[in-house]
Amino acid sequence: MELKITPVAKGEKIEFKNPTKFYEAIGGEEGMKRLMYDFYDRIYESDIAHFFPQDEDEFEKVKEKNTRFFIQICGGPKVYDEADGMDLNEYMIRLHDEFSINEKARIEWLGTMKEALDNVKDLDEEAKAEFWDYLENFSKLTVNSFSDGSTYYASYTQAIDKSAN
Repeated sequence: MELKITPVAKGEKIEFKNPTKFYEAIGGEEGMKRLMYDFYDRIYESDIAHFFPQDEDEFEKVKEKNTRFFIQICGGPKVYDEADGMDLNEYMIRLHDEFSINEKARIEWLGTMKEALDNVKDLDEEAKAEFWDYLENFSKLTVNSFSDGSTYYASYTQAIDKSAN
């Protein structure tokens, strides 16, 4: 299965759907943890490692926190409490505002996730495609620095969350 990466267009409406089948397909909490820890170990060696804490203990906290986010967004139990009542996807968009994220960084992030996904054996292709579609589309909302030198922070109103539909 080819996992495509499409370009970001500043200000475009982004449709996404939470990949609610993925949590069970990956093997629940343990499977999600294996995927996310593999992914973040790869991130630590990537060109975007500077976005993450360089202290190992702090980096472990990021891995744990982000694993909880993906557990919940992918159909698992409600274990992510940092959003403080805000929609998880909206919270994640705002969380990335403090970083200068360009298209190159997004592609590196997605490419690293693709490597981690390719390392998972016997993953249902439909669930994998649903997860990738979410990541590929949603990640566009975190890009805020553009090649023309401008910045643009996506608003949640640009996001069309089809999960509720």
